[in-house]
Amino acid sequence: MTDSIRATAGAPQHGSMDGTRLGDVTGAQGHRPAPAGRATSIPMIGRDSEPTIFEMSSPGRHAHSFRTTGLPEWAAEDLVPSEHLRAAPLALTEVSERDLVAHVTRLTHRQYSVDLGAYPLGSCTMKYNPKLCDDVAALPGLTGSHPAAPASCTQGWMEMLCDLSDTLCEVTGMHAATLQPPAGAAGELTGLLLMRAFHSANGSTRTKVIIPDSAHGTNPASVTLGGYQTVTVPSDDRGLVDIDALRARLDTDVAGIMLTNPNTLGLFEEDIAEIAAAVHEIGGLLYYDGANLNAILGVTRPGDMGFDIVHMNLHKTFAVPHGGGGPGAGPVAVSERLAQYLPGPVPCREADGSFSWRTPEHSIGRVHSWHGNALALARAWSYIVANGGDGLRRVAEGAVLNANWLRHALRGAYDLPYDRPNMHEFVASTASLKKDKGLRAIDVGKRLLEEGFHAPTVYFPLIVDEALMIEPTETESPQTLAALADALIDIAAGTEEAWKAAPRTTPVGRVDEARAARTLVPTWDARDGFS
Repeated sequence: MTDSIRATAGAPQHGSMDGTRLGDVTGAQGHRPAPAGRATSIPMIGRDSEPTIFEMSSPGRHAHSFRTTGLPEWAAEDLVPSEHLRAAPLALTEVSERDLVAHVTRLTHRQYSVDLGAYPLGSCTMKYNPKLCDDVAALPGLTGSHPAAPASCTQGWMEMLCDLSDTLCEVTGMHAATLQPPAGAAGELTGLLLMRAFHSANGSTRTKVIIPDSAHGTNPASVTLGGYQTVTVPSDDRGLVDIDALRARLDTDVAGIMLTNPNTLGLFEEDIAEIAAAVHEIGGLLYYDGANLNAILGVTRPGDMGFDIVHMNLHKTFAVPHGGGGPGAGPVAVSERLAQYLPGPVPCREADGSFSWRTPEHSIGRVHSWHGNALALARAWSYIVANGGDGLRRVAEGAVLNANWLRHALRGAYDLPYDRPNMHEFVASTASLKKDKGLRAIDVGKRLLEEGFHAPTVYFPLIVDEALMIEPTETESPQTLAALADALIDIAAGTEEAWKAAPRTTPVGRVDEARAARTLVPTWDARDGFS
């Protein structure tokens, strides 16, 4: 270690919780020390055993870091006008590297995840992500490439993106695709903008988009962002789109219909061919919400059903991590007549075998910087290649088999409003249990946490009273499914005392959701506590 590095590596970092410059160990301005008795290495027992990072702070503590040397000295004022600079150093906590790492690691152990256990969150498809895909996305040849590098320097990347795009088109039965949208909701908005571009190019000004009441929950918001008015069509007693009600709503002001198939009840729209014909007859387009694509991989394709636009949630179907804020991926594929409107640029194969970027003739423009969340796309590509076409079909078959097995296992313990063969998910209900014993869907979810499982989606879809939307996915073993079924059955047979107290074994106990929504406390002040 050189003298210059030795001199700077141990230098205390500046900033404190109360705005004073650290290094003043005496706390001249009342620096708040770590509370007495709050050790930084403690067992994870009970709900109040882990101090906050602010409570762990102690003046003068720091982590070691190397300072870059040999560069010319400069002041912040040389780059930023003084009026935009802080008058005092930023208030930061002071903890050692060892304590910081231990604190963060303990917090991660308190989080539930798909790597920890079953996560039957209906509609969200929270399934296990193979580590093989993470390994591929971490390869230096992928991570070391700058997004601004010219096509001539990124031919490997572009070949992979082209292959992924072609494969997604094959899976969905579409003609062309864009990989830019960074999430499913972004894919929805992109699809609606494509719908608008198509109608505008054909001299048609349409204002309405039809959405079934069993549709994916983000559809209405996307329709509004796309500048359309939402028109809801009800479900019939089968849990499917009411054809007569749909026909009554179809006119030349309808731009299209957004349809999730299978729908959020886990049921396949048996009349999809008739629906497609009716919408196309008035000049509308069919938009496929790919939230539930996991159920039909390799079995049937949206394009074969008559859809014109398809978005895919790669974080739900193709092993891209889901949750925690992303990054996700929501590619959109379209039929041939819509390909000219896709966001650009898109990767293309040239006649000589090389790859280049091209922008479609009437592109709606970019919907994301650079080329989308590229490393998320690399994960999806590796998942598809590892499984192959036959493997993807087995993914769907396993998901459907698991969901049907679990539905049968819960029969008699919970209401099953649509007790017939389902796809990847199904909806149970505590309506009868609520009436007879006071057990609500939210009570089941909270009590399930004590059994080591994540709660299912509750109170959605809205057309089912006290709904429990359960999706086990194909990645859970029969043993895990049996344990989940036993836990749910035991909960239904339990006592009100246990329901109302749950969860009792988690870091955070029962909370008052209504009060939390009304009196939200989003910030922490290190001097005064929550404020």
